[in-house]
Amino acid sequence: MTAPTTRSSDDTEPTPHPVSGGPIVQLPTAFGDFVAQAWTDHVTGVEHLAVSSPNPPKDGQAPLVRLHSECLTGDVFGSYRCDCGEQLAFALELIHAEGGTLLYLRGQEGRGIGLANKIKAYALQEAGFDTVEANEQLGLPVDARSYSAAGQILAEMGLHEVRLLSNNPDKQNRLAQAGVSVVEMVPTEVPSREQNVRYLQTKKDRMDHRLTLETEPVGNGKTPSRSPFDNEQD
Repeated sequence: MTAPTTRSSDDTEPTPHPVSGGPIVQLPTAFGDFVAQAWTDHVTGVEHLAVSSPNPPKDGQAPLVRLHSECLTGDVFGSYRCDCGEQLAFALELIHAEGGTLLYLRGQEGRGIGLANKIKAYALQEAGFDTVEANEQLGLPVDARSYSAAGQILAEMGLHEVRLLSNNPDKQNRLAQAGVSVVEMVPTEVPSREQNVRYLQTKKDRMDHRLTLETEPVGNGKTPSRSPFDNEQD
């Protein structure tokens, strides 16, 4: 089979972006039973993980897909500075129920600037800068993430039309460039907290994220009922 391609930066010549998948294994979790497959990006050497529901999408709909950027502070340590951990929990429960895949994209910490630089950006935020200004003060891109590997992985998995679990329209545009059609954007907003509301307001105002910034307490029915992150995650 000919490997799918992504477009080069000038969008004129297709550029191969080779990835390879490993064995598919069972992955029982607090959100239900999934199957998991590791993928290697042979351009960057970074390894990603596809976590998929064993249940087919309901009513013939396109599968749900979440592109989840690695966030050690939010996903693992339950940081209140972002909403990443709660979005991860929300997406896993919904994908298990309705069918689809979550791609856990490693190497995308801090919107692609890395863990150490993210902590430096946090220090600047504590000095009064917002999340965009902090990256700019460090001389770093506001968003350095690439979705070439993600688009390639989805294509290899046969997921050419998806319902994208995201508040970020840029992901829809990037997947379209990679040849994956987003037929619906499914919001993943979770209630904001005092510690992250400014961060989320900046994402809404300066990065065009589709957020309403409701502030109901966690556990009001908008977050997963079975989430082990309730009252601990950001």
